[in-house]
This record gives sequence, C-alpha cells and structure tokens, in this order.
Amino acid sequence: LPLRAVLEVGFAGRDLALEAQHYVLRATDGYTVPVEGSRLLEEGGYIAIDDVDTPDGWEPLGRRQVDPGPYYVVWRGDDQLDLESHPRPYMLATIEISSFETTFPKTVPTGLAEDHPAQRGFRIFREQCLRCHAINQQGGKVGPELNVPKSIVEYRPEDQIRAYIKNPSTFRYGNMPDNPHLTDDDLDGLIAYFRAMSERKQDPKAEAER
Repeated sequence: LPLRAVLEVGFAGRDLALEAQHYVLRATDGYTVPVEGSRLLEEGGYIAIDDVDTPDGWEPLGRRQVDPGPYYVVWRGDDQLDLESHPRPYMLATIEISSFETTFPKTVPTGLAEDHPAQRGFRIFREQCLRCHAINQQGGKVGPELNVPKSIVEYRPEDQIRAYIKNPSTFRYGNMPDNPHLTDDDLDGLIAYFRAMSERKQDPKAEAER
C-alpha cells in the first residue's frame, strides 16, 4: 500500500497538511523513529502487508529470525536506499502525528548554547541513535537506556564508549550497526551530550517509586 494513501485514509477528517506534519513510527519490538512528513509522503514509500513469496506469512528476518509483520515500511526508489534518510521499520505497529519536542522532551539538553558540543551530539543521537536507544526513558527500546538510573558515562570509560559506538561488532555480535562514518568530532559531541544529560536526569520509574 502506498504510504501516502495510508496516511490520507488514516488521518482523514483532520484539517492537516500531511506533508507539513512530524510523525513517529513505532514497532512492536520497541524500535522508534521520528520522520518528517515531507520524507514520509515521498513517492516510492510503501507499507508492505504480506510477503507474496512466502505462503505462510513472512520470511523471518535478521540474526534473530523475527517475523517482520504486521507491517513493514519499504522504499522502491533508487535514491531511497539510505536507511538513515529512508528508515524501513518492520514489525510496524503505529504511526502517530507528533513533533519531536512533544514526544521526546526529556532527551533535549536544555539550557545549552547552540554551539555547545553537546548540541552536535544531540543532533546525532536524535537522527541515528534514538531509534533504538532511550534517554530518560524516552526513545527506542531495542537497545539499552543510556541515562537512567545511571548514565553510560558514569559506568563505562570514555575510550571504551567511543570505540563501541564506532565499531560495536568488534565487542559483540548484536543488532547495533558499525558507524565508520562518525568522526572524532562526532564522537566528542556524543560524549558531551551524554555528560550533559547525566546532569539532566528525569527518571519516571524512580519518581513513581518514591
């Protein structure tokens, strides 16, 4: 099914310019990805509802051999192959209209100047890491929470964090991809962001237990 048609039907009756909205796609395994409407409504975007080559449903995916249903976002254009710009969440459960700031306010490093290194790290986290990881319990659930109850910078050496982010496959086999494109400045920014957020902890679980 074309993504545009799905959104037009799903959000029918609302006085909205769909391309101007911000969306959050959530999968049943906790994968979470924010996407701009202008991207999501591009020609070439589809929601797959079945695998025609597999009579019994879907062919299992990946190392974990998971069932990608009930829905799977796919892109057909030759210029839509980059998973960063055109995410392909499988096990898709919901599509919501919601701005990043409304959905993930506790991930924002408030009170810092725009040229602070942590802002660079925040942009990288927002665009590449939040799909699988959470800060202050907001974000993806595939990978570990990175800020509460302890920040990753409070229990792992900085050199190890940097090396793991860049090449996690040299540490263990898992779902996290290698990130050879990240520069030293990018890694500096991520460490600065983690340190900034370690001073901005908001732990809903701890607050509920008080």
